[in-house]
Amino acid sequence: MKQVQIGQTGLYVNPIGMGTNAVGGHNLYPKTDDEEGRELVKSSIDAGVNFLDTAYLYGPGRSEELIGEALKDMSNREDIVLATKGGVRFAGEDMEVNNTPSFLKQNVEESLKRLQTDYIDLFYIHYPNQDTPKFEAVGALKELKDEGKIRAIGVSNFSIEDLKEANQDGYVDVYQGEYNLINRTAEKELLPFTEKHKISFVPYFPFASGLLAGKYTKETTFQDFRADMPHLQGDAFKRNLKKVEELRQMANTKNKEVSQLVLAWYLSLPSIDTVIPGAKRLEQVKNNLKAHEVELTKEEVEKINQIFS
Repeated sequence: MKQVQIGQTGLYVNPIGMGTNAVGGHNLYPKTDDEEGRELVKSSIDAGVNFLDTAYLYGPGRSEELIGEALKDMSNREDIVLATKGGVRFAGEDMEVNNTPSFLKQNVEESLKRLQTDYIDLFYIHYPNQDTPKFEAVGALKELKDEGKIRAIGVSNFSIEDLKEANQDGYVDVYQGEYNLINRTAEKELLPFTEKHKISFVPYFPFASGLLAGKYTKETTFQDFRADMPHLQGDAFKRNLKKVEELRQMANTKNKEVSQLVLAWYLSLPSIDTVIPGAKRLEQVKNNLKAHEVELTKEEVEKINQIFS
């Protein structure tokens, strides 16, 4: 299976990675099972995934622990690219953002222990906070990179202004933010900036909470957090379903699924090297991996662009 470099990091991955917030993320998915999570990590790696994206926030900390336990039993740690995120903590049930250099360094040490590894391939500042200059926070990660404790520096959920400040010394390797065919606001400033500065853009929510996976119909109703999402409600939902049906027609001509077409479209963009769709079951992982088989012509890329313009 082909591998690509994430930006200029020297990290080579299968471009179809896996988001692991459902592995140990009991604060996000209360019904998740730890043993099933460990086994999903192992079986996903066996299926061809070698890029895992996690965070302290998932669990909190439990996702990292389960991934560490899963990898401990495997002999190919050097072939796995681990990304995690820090710079946050909990005070009771309230999340606090802390980007001070000392706290970030403490976070990395704690993540290393939970992941049971000597180094973290990609460490992100999960959220910016306004009390610490962004370049100072990134500078702390640069020190850790020089020490070999992390291999690449990332920031997540930063505004364009935050990103510019964070990258004033050119140390940012990867940016992670929300981007999909429904929410394309990153195209205005973030994607052009990352492309210009050779920062790899890793999109999260690639399926827009399931819509772009092609699994909803006009009869679908939501009883969870999705009930508050505008793109899944009322007339907007109906319009979006029609767009998804246009994608389905394209996918059918290739004997592929909507989700695979969508992932292939993201990977056709200049500064997107990898995608990290989440998964709860191995079947979903294997389905995502089949996006490798989708070949899009320039005309097809533009057609999808126009459908969701």
